[in-house]
Amino acid sequence: MKQIYSNLKHGELKLQAESQDDLWTLSQVIDLGDFVSGRTIRKVKLGTDDDRNANIIKKPVFVTVSCEKVELNGSLRVSGKITAGPDDISRGVYHTIDVEAGTTIAITKEQWLSYQLDKVKEACRSKVSNIIVVVMDREEAYFAKLKSQGYDVLSHVEGDVPKKGNEQRTGKDFYAELASAIGEYASRYKPAKIIVASPSFWKEDLLKKITDPSVTSRVILSTCSSVSVSGINEVLRRPEITAALREERLAEEIAVVEELLAQIAKEGVAVYGPAEVKLAVEAGAVKTLLVADSYLKQKREQRQFAALEQIMKAVEQRKGSVKLISVEHEAGKKLMGLGGIAALTRYKLNT
Repeated sequence: MKQIYSNLKHGELKLQAESQDDLWTLSQVIDLGDFVSGRTIRKVKLGTDDDRNANIIKKPVFVTVSCEKVELNGSLRVSGKITAGPDDISRGVYHTIDVEAGTTIAITKEQWLSYQLDKVKEACRSKVSNIIVVVMDREEAYFAKLKSQGYDVLSHVEGDVPKKGNEQRTGKDFYAELASAIGEYASRYKPAKIIVASPSFWKEDLLKKITDPSVTSRVILSTCSSVSVSGINEVLRRPEITAALREERLAEEIAVVEELLAQIAKEGVAVYGPAEVKLAVEAGAVKTLLVADSYLKQKREQRQFAALEQIMKAVEQRKGSVKLISVEHEAGKKLMGLGGIAALTRYKLNT
């Protein structure tokens, strides 16, 4: 996700979605009643309203809608009544803005909640994630580490590999050298994932040389067309990078749910279910509020989101944090089984 413009004093953020994950993030932060602006396609009738022979054309326009419905199914669809647009576009009529990877939209709210801004910041800084990229073949390799803008090339390694026609000369085991270097970088930077890419089957050969299970468990194999800086750029556009970032986000969510379950098991500093959580929030005791994304969606559809929003606001006003938990993993499903909402508290409550 790219942040194009920010004016939080007036409640406005302009964002560009770059992946399916970004669409999911936007679906979680756009609330009913928000104003969403973007470029879209609108059918326009040429001629008067009573002219039966008037042509209807599809015209690209920039409009603002007052959000009444948010759907994520492949693309993100934000539907509502048009409140602003070109003079030839009627106000008050319903329209849907389709948001895909590459689409830029502006979202205007009365107030952005901290958890919503955190979600946006998380999506915008996803490339800062601690990931090592290796592009290699049987003769050379590049090692790179992702950073906030792009990456740093850590090293370029060339192997002492026998050339074709001179296979009898014994050189060093280049794959063993690369495996050793990967182990060293894994120890030094402690990356969440290590993406190993090659133009052919060489990545599988290299993987056989890595014997440390703590390293192999973090390796994701990918493909590139060349062993070069352009090969690194190619890997950064591959779905494996998106998958690695997604796994890292999910790992953080799973960890906080597991902490919640551990506290519940020992009757410690945790509460769950709407009623118990509400009492804990009113007491100012909530340190971390956990909300399942399905629960939040459910409240929106039932037109009961305002009460949930007040709970989230109250937590943030008392310096607590709000964590939105996806139900696409087992920990999120467990949270839904606890009522969809729970909290880690600052102290044990008498319930």
